[in-house]
Amino acid sequence: MKADEIRDLSREEIRARLDEAQEELMNLRFQQSTGELIDTTRLPFTRRLIARFKTILKERELEAEMEGEA
Repeated sequence: MKADEIRDLSREEIRARLDEAQEELMNLRFQQSTGELIDTTRLPFTRRLIARFKTILKERELEAEMEGEA
């Protein structure tokens, strides 16, 4: 999912998808530790997706603060 697609989502949708991605990352790490993980490219992909979600949420927080001050 690209940043532009994430920006089109509401704050609640982003938070829900962030929770899902964090759960997926936990499962992938568990699979890796038990030796069951086949597609190792999913780990960095999921970490980057989580970072995108958090970045866009932070951007929206800062925008809300700036609008409140103006």
